Amino acid sequence: MNDRPRGPRIGIDAMGGDYAPRAEVAGAMKALTEEPGHYEVVLVGDRAAIESELRAHSGWESLPLRIVHAPERIEMSEAAAQAARRKKKSSLVVASGLLKDGEIDALVSAGNTGAVVATSLFTLGRLNGVDRPAIAAVIPFPATSGVVLLDVGATADCKPSHLLQFGVMGTLFARHVMGKEKPRVGLLNIGEEPTKGNELAQEAFELLTAAEGEIHFIGNVEGRDMVRGKADVVVCDGFTGNILLKTCEALVKSVKSALRREIQSTPLTMLGGLLTLPAFKRLQNSLDPDEYGGALLLGVDGVVLIAHGSSSPRAINNAVRTATMAVNQQVNAQIRRELKIAHA
Repeated sequence: MNDRPRGPRIGIDAMGGDYAPRAEVAGAMKALTEEPGHYEVVLVGDRAAIESELRAHSGWESLPLRIVHAPERIEMSEAAAQAARRKKKSSLVVASGLLKDGEIDALVSAGNTGAVVATSLFTLGRLNGVDRPAIAAVIPFPATSGVVLLDVGATADCKPSHLLQFGVMGTLFARHVMGKEKPRVGLLNIGEEPTKGNELAQEAFELLTAAEGEIHFIGNVEGRDMVRGKADVVVCDGFTGNILLKTCEALVKSVKSALRREIQSTPLTMLGGLLTLPAFKRLQNSLDPDEYGGALLLGVDGVVLIAHGSSSPRAINNAVRTATMAVNQQVNAQIRRELKIAHA
């Protein structure tokens, strides 16, 4: 490995995903070869398994890449908090320790989501001013440039003040990572009126309205408003957000499959499909959740990106890029500053 600094050091939990370590290694190689000099990569996991996969990629020895051995792995089916405490030599726990000690600048994991959240809280702790973390997922609706939805699974039971903090963190993510100058923040609800929804939604509406100046709150938004791009950031509790995210993911796959079936159904539609192939590919890319590679865990004291368990090499590659943007744009420092002002 070349020891010369090459930008942010991105740690990858090489044993975390469904296709680990093959997808993680291939994704790391894509990142290092497609954008040389932008970052270093640290693969954390079983050294023998990682090196076996690396041998399929010529020239890896000369890249800014190193391996940190971790003999254990946390399986998808394991109880998250127990595994995070018990498996001290797992790739996830070791990688989190590297982030805590400043040996890497960000961590990407496609492993057990609950374990990533639990390990991050145990090892890194929360940022000052943050009561609960939130997973911020970018949903690529075609009529939008991506809608940030949070929380999608870190905090199932929320207080109104948590949703206000999610609004602040989501605003900073949309501004500094997605490049949206004045992100519009909406509260997910069953109607537009301030009196709609349960007690949590009604009280959160009041807090978000009072926070004008810190965030650009546009009021309640319904599910259909998200699809239309009415808001750039949508906040909700993690229970609701996780259900919505998984429904959207399944719907995207269903639409793509249906389009393929229709195009291939007759010779005439196949001809039409050939003529519209570039547009179809653009639509596919716009609907592809792999475009951002994963979701940032906001509110913990370190840059942590949670990728989908079935992440492809392309998803891992894009996760490295998103994590790098979060490091370069100092998203955590911005969250600290904004929440400090809000609590002053």
